[in-house]
Amino acid sequence: MTRPDLPRIMVAPNGARRTRADHPALPVTIPEIVATARACFSAGAGGIHAHVRDAEQHHVLDAGLYRELVSELAFAVPGMLVQITTEAVGRYTPAEQRAVVKAVEPRAVSVALREMLADGDMAAARRFYHWAHEAGIAVQHILYRAEEFNELAGHVEEGIIPAHDSQVLFVLGRYALDQESDPHDLDPFLAAMQDKAFAADWALCAFGHTETACLERAFGRGGKARVGFENSFYNRDGTVARDNAERVAEVARLLNVKA
Repeated sequence: MTRPDLPRIMVAPNGARRTRADHPALPVTIPEIVATARACFSAGAGGIHAHVRDAEQHHVLDAGLYRELVSELAFAVPGMLVQITTEAVGRYTPAEQRAVVKAVEPRAVSVALREMLADGDMAAARRFYHWAHEAGIAVQHILYRAEEFNELAGHVEEGIIPAHDSQVLFVLGRYALDQESDPHDLDPFLAAMQDKAFAADWALCAFGHTETACLERAFGRGGKARVGFENSFYNRDGTVARDNAERVAEVARLLNVKA
């Protein structure tokens, strides 16, 4: 099966930690996520990075909820790529992360390198990554520091992670003061990628008020964007966005990008 490429714009509408108490338009139920996806697709997002929540709005790695969401999105927005997440939030083990992907078998999944390898079981990690590759699942490796790119490249060289069709997400601002990103924080990631002569389909996400400026820099350097309330509520002018579709529309408009 052919693995899907990353879309030019992917929306991340909710994330693992924020709730409607942070913003009333943040989607937490499956109907809300589906409605948000439809609006964001119309605004220019070609994919959705999807988290599911339980009745208390808590992030869960629940295969049943994921299958339901994927099915509903396939009906409501058939042209939109759905990427699930294995985010651990300090709660889920690498084995539990692997299990949810195998149970759902999505077209795409994001996996934090540090979380998937947290138990040191490289044999299990290798089986998972190669199974996903053979199944045609697009695995996007989440990297928080440039040093993690070097680690990823090392695991590819060792054969733990397949060398073909690599997808990565560079995360800016997660550990910065007040989680505020600087567009130039992208540069060390790109330097590491160039130093390793490692070709990857890459995207960027950025926390804080400078999300749009960071994504603009990513597009200027040949990358792609993940935008939405998981990382920021703010438009370029500092106003709080009405909803995720407004954030997608600004990025699509300012960067003249079509999904």
